[in-house]
Amino acid sequence: MATTVFTIANQKGGVGKTTTAVNLAAGLAERKIHTLLIDLDPQANATSSLGIEKQEGRSLYSALHGEGEALSLVTPTAYEHLALIPSEEDLAAAEIELSQTENYLMRLRSVLLPVVASGGFRAIIIDCPPALGLLSMNSLAAADFLLITLQCEYMALEGLGQILRNVERLKTAGINPALELGGIVMTMFDVRTSLSRQVVEEVKTHMPDKIFSSIIPRTVRLSEAPSFGKPIFAYDPTSSGCTAYRNLAAEVVKRFGI
Repeated sequence: MATTVFTIANQKGGVGKTTTAVNLAAGLAERKIHTLLIDLDPQANATSSLGIEKQEGRSLYSALHGEGEALSLVTPTAYEHLALIPSEEDLAAAEIELSQTENYLMRLRSVLLPVVASGGFRAIIIDCPPALGLLSMNSLAAADFLLITLQCEYMALEGLGQILRNVERLKTAGINPALELGGIVMTMFDVRTSLSRQVVEEVKTHMPDKIFSSIIPRTVRLSEAPSFGKPIFAYDPTSSGCTAYRNLAAEVVKRFGI
């Protein structure tokens, strides 16, 4: 079966992007789908969320510069069917250095080709930095589908247009003409506020075929899990947050035929 590459991106921080990357990957792995999570954020939050220590030389930094291979960086996790390519602080330098290289928007795509060709994974999920810099643009150039996390709060839709315009630019420029918006994940839903419901309804009105039915609640357990180095599936498998990500994983499997 072919490998599907997803990138989870949003230029805003604090919108549940890494939480979604980690827990969607864990949710797919729970369904016995071989999944690779790539931490492309120099802050390495996805790495630590899986209980893996940052190690010098284990990120994609060297591979993006043409030194070494991505397959050698694949790191097992404590969870069956889930592997990780970790991040480290060195990756921050890549934002500046990549602009001085040839085909600088295509570096990640080239690096991931052997990983995709290996057939070892049915899903690859890339967690991006909270900015539309060169690392995020590389991830868009390498992906089949973009998944956007959108916070259920005021002005959440403001940044949506910006990232969608960047997708269109990449397609028009021929960098990744096949890239599609795979879906919008509504996060940090607060059942106590009418604002959360209003934001969801607004997205449904504008993009009814893109919004996922599974809405991620704002919960203490989801916030706590990363500090214990565990996805929600291991930290509190009976919580509402875990149920939401389990449902999202099922939706992703069905929508993309994984």
